[in-house]
Amino acid sequence: MRHTTLTIRIAVRPLALFAAAAGPAVAQPTAEEIVARSLETFYYAGEDQRARVTMRLINPQGKERRREMTVLRKNLGSGGEQRYYIYFHTPADVKGTTFMVWKYPAREDDRWIFIPAIKLVRRIAADDKRSSFVGSDFTYEDVSGRELKDETHNLLGEEDLDGRPVYRIESVPKAKVDYVRRLSWIDRERGLPLKEEYYDVRGELLRTFTADEVREVDGHWTATRRTMRVAQSGHRTEVVYEAVSYDVGLGEALFSERYLRRPPRQWIR
Repeated sequence: MRHTTLTIRIAVRPLALFAAAAGPAVAQPTAEEIVARSLETFYYAGEDQRARVTMRLINPQGKERRREMTVLRKNLGSGGEQRYYIYFHTPADVKGTTFMVWKYPAREDDRWIFIPAIKLVRRIAADDKRSSFVGSDFTYEDVSGRELKDETHNLLGEEDLDGRPVYRIESVPKAKVDYVRRLSWIDRERGLPLKEEYYDVRGELLRTFTADEVREVDGHWTATRRTMRVAQSGHRTEVVYEAVSYDVGLGEALFSERYLRRPPRQWIR
């Protein structure tokens, strides 16, 4: 397994255009093409993925709560359909909780959560996708991804984000959600979003996402350290992906209610 580490310090420097670069002119991709590649790179790398994930929920005073989980993800064909399975190892009050998503490209996703304390599988309503994921500053949609068509996209230009050439994209949701504008800084070479800012109707910053560390794993660029910060409260959630592997051979049968209740031990150790 090959690991190449790149640490991203978020500091936007003045606009850096690349028109003067030597060589023949290359047609600039559209905003939709840039965002489509970003979603593909961030959410669809490989045929499947397994990772051990540590999540730290940190309040403005520095007090933190930790969650550890295993994340399994499988792509179904080339049409954009996916399956996600998340098992919580710690803390004790959520140990054994499992979360599953069936992601569809043309309609609302199906989401379920199994709560072991009451031995209940609960369906999560489609309109809950923008709510907090297990109390963190990430939403359910942040975990399993959004659809390209759910927003209109505009390329604002090209910049330098601490040494990395990036596209700056403005995305505006077509339906009413908790934000009205999202700015993204997308790595031109690797396709990953390195920073995102969400704004409300008054133009005030709501949340900021940063990819704090990017590593190449099994030939796929992966944001192995991620942070989501809430502007008004000062609360933040830091996520670290460890033991990441791709194309491990996950079967589609793993992503069923049976395994919500009886986790597949060989994959979540």
